[in-house]
Amino acid sequence: QVQLVESGGGLVQPGGSLRLSCAASGSIFSISAMGWYRQAPGNQRELVARITSGGSTNYADSVKGRFTISRDNAKNTVYLQMNNLKPEDTAVYECNVLGKLTYGADFISRGQGTQVTVSS
Repeated sequence: QVQLVESGGGLVQPGGSLRLSCAASGSIFSISAMGWYRQAPGNQRELVARITSGGSTNYADSVKGRFTISRDNAKNTVYLQMNNLKPEDTAVYECNVLGKLTYGADFISRGQGTQVTVSS
């Protein structure tokens, strides 16, 4: 009932930048929070950044000062601007969206994931 379309991953050299996007569509009444998780091979899934409907943000310590999360409420879209990328940022990045459906039920939706590879 909620679909997420992610884009923007790819291969980038250390120090480079990428911008991820995630657009939510479907029977959405409201969105309370949107965020990005990542998981590298052999590592646990971790929260990278999160933004609430009011614009409050939180970041993993490892990305503070380098990544910026933002959202366009009118488009139900969340962005992750990633600057000064490091090889340890290599992972599959997954969008997560929390909110309410048009008939009142809560939902949590996860994207399919997009690969980010930082390598020279």
